[in-house]
Amino acid sequence: MYKKQHGYDGLLIVIEGTDGSGKSTQVNLLSQYIKEQCFGCTVSQWKTSRLISGVINEAKERNMLNTTTFSLLYAADYTDRLENEIIPALKAGFVVLMDRYIYTAYVRDSVRGHDIKWVKNLYSFAPTPDLVFYLNTPPDVLIKRLLAKDGALDYFESGRDIGLSSDIYKSFEIYQKRCLDEYKKLEKEYNFIELDGTKPKEEIHFLIREKVCEILNEDVVK
Repeated sequence: MYKKQHGYDGLLIVIEGTDGSGKSTQVNLLSQYIKEQCFGCTVSQWKTSRLISGVINEAKERNMLNTTTFSLLYAADYTDRLENEIIPALKAGFVVLMDRYIYTAYVRDSVRGHDIKWVKNLYSFAPTPDLVFYLNTPPDVLIKRLLAKDGALDYFESGRDIGLSSDIYKSFEIYQKRCLDEYKKLEKEYNFIELDGTKPKEEIHFLIREKVCEILNEDVVK
């Protein structure tokens, strides 16, 4: 019998990974599948708070984010979504799919120089997910995907704001490798289900779906 740690009627499922890992694709595929099984399902994406996301975008465009401001604004974005989207959906018995979760903050903030204990304390109120899938994808694959999709690399996702290298491609490689190192540290502590992000999307979806079905098909002990 499966027992939820967050105490709500719904399920909280996270798909983590860096930009270009395919997490958004997997969230969309899983959302469609869950709805086809006649379960209520909603998706919450990183940096989509109606209250805070515009502030973050403006600050990024004007290059106004230092390391601490970066951390606190993203924490505010998460908090707003938690109170207005995530918890209400969980209380209503929905499956809530998270396209990135607090682990993204742990990783990014650590790479930018914050002590991980400080970051974890900042998000100490966050509900514990029922499942966390992590798409482990090497930097050389990420860069090809992002260039094919957008034609350029993101300033912040390349770590340019923390002065890793004047060459954006080298900076991207260094930053992403450091992010992967931080994800590796979190895997065992938070029971990540690691998946090979280089595999075909259909194969990854099947593996995720299999794990999710194990919970959906069980009687849940509150």
